[in-house]
Amino acid sequence: MPDYVRFQSAAPNRRGTFPGVFALANGLRLSGMLSAEEGGWMDAANARAAEAYADPRSVDPDCYDRVRNPGARAWFLADAVDLLSFTADYLALLDRHDVPWQELRTRTPGRIVYADPVQVIAVPHTVDDWPFR
Repeated sequence: MPDYVRFQSAAPNRRGTFPGVFALANGLRLSGMLSAEEGGWMDAANARAAEAYADPRSVDPDCYDRVRNPGARAWFLADAVDLLSFTADYLALLDRHDVPWQELRTRTPGRIVYADPVQVIAVPHTVDDWPFR
């Protein structure tokens, strides 16, 4: 069974969810907090990501559907070294702007609704998944 890693906000947003690293970086941009240089870097980095990695929504438009897959979130495979290295630059951007984030690791991210060689989208466990009586 593979290990998975997720980088997400350390604080919930207004909907009570914990956005991932790329959503946090996009939030900086949408809030007008990036310098011109950072915005240029992000444009180039996002273009590299789009070329190198599948957008799960382009393969399965329903993977993040809030009714079918409530709370679905992305997890990287822990052995996806290139993707994790790529993500480190986004984490550094968050650090420069004092955006709190946390790293989660697990072998059981939840009900997997999408998978490719470097990432999965999983619906978090619920009370029905509790293993004890």
